[in-house]
Amino acid sequence: MAQGYTAANLNAFVDRSLKNLEMERLDLVQLHCPPTEVYYQPEVFDAMDRMVAAGKISSYGVSVEKVEEGLKAIEYPGVKSVQIIYNIFRQRPARFIQEARDRGVAVIVRVPLASGLLTGKMTRETTFAANDHRLFNRNGEAFDKGETFAGVPYDVALEAVDEIRSLVPQNATMAQFALRWILMNDGVTTVIPGAKNAAQAKANAEASELPPLTDSAMEVLRALYLQKIAPFVHQQW
Repeated sequence: MAQGYTAANLNAFVDRSLKNLEMERLDLVQLHCPPTEVYYQPEVFDAMDRMVAAGKISSYGVSVEKVEEGLKAIEYPGVKSVQIIYNIFRQRPARFIQEARDRGVAVIVRVPLASGLLTGKMTRETTFAANDHRLFNRNGEAFDKGETFAGVPYDVALEAVDEIRSLVPQNATMAQFALRWILMNDGVTTVIPGAKNAAQAKANAEASELPPLTDSAMEVLRALYLQKIAPFVHQQW
């Protein structure tokens, strides 16, 4: 079994969490990006099922890096949620999200703005702090590079962002437009964009109030992905 994913370790983690949070039961526990081999170890999911039966947790899910991991995870009936990267620059999960919906599994979208690229605020001159993964993890130096800019080379992504600008309606920011694109997939349960302040959090929430994107805009974004982005990311995640 992959290191750390034993029944004893999982139980110990949940017990510590219950104690630290002063709760009798956790609403949702997600295993964050386990190694791929974990998805082929039923004993891990059996351990989680036993904690549900014992009343320690209400539900559990997983956070995945790859579509294939998500598809394997939802074969386990106890998995109630999958967190996955999905955005205009990471379109491959679209069909997986529909499959999860059909099985009644919640989908939580992370990295929806591709580490800030899809806010439209970054340029070639933008600088990042030394402890910012957007500086030190562009090629996966510290963890999966797909977590940084959705795995798209920075210069390639900036060129694509420039093409997207013309599609953004006047009453929306590019970030809101990008979030609304995600919500066009009715299998998405919720999206978790980052926010530096209350104003950004409010603006993110307002994305759900925008009108649906037009068919022509969706077609342009799909073509842009296939022609300029997919060669770098599609088969990796």
